[in-house]
Amino acid sequence: MNASVCHQDRAYLRHPSELPIHIHCESHKGRSLRRLANVSAGGLACRSEEPLPVGSEVSVEIPIGREPFRAKGAVKWCRHSHTCYELGIQFEAHEDAFAVRMVEQLCYIERYRREVMKKEGREIDSATAAFEWINLYAAKFPHIS
Repeated sequence: MNASVCHQDRAYLRHPSELPIHIHCESHKGRSLRRLANVSAGGLACRSEEPLPVGSEVSVEIPIGREPFRAKGAVKWCRHSHTCYELGIQFEAHEDAFAVRMVEQLCYIERYRREVMKKEGREIDSATAAFEWINLYAAKFPHIS
């Protein structure tokens, strides 16, 4: 399923659109691919081609690294937006929002590594990319409260 980032309420922060997210809802068959849009202190927002009912319990999976990030949550809002739906998902556990932030930083670091190769022709490993990205951008990375 194709999806992309859209603007959300100011309580959410902007995030890389290439970060895929799988959401499984017991009341809807199958698992569908969405794109992470925003992360707040209590949850995340994503964009989807199909709606999910408010109150639906969901399982969230972000496939990154050897072990994907997994969390449980509930759909708090669902809005139609032009050609897609925007979903707000609140995590059951508050610390899951902080774990998603770490996943998000890994996504930015991987994007940085690819950009260095494309723009500079310099191939760097993940550890070097992380070191350089942290020195260049970590201080500007938004915090969640």
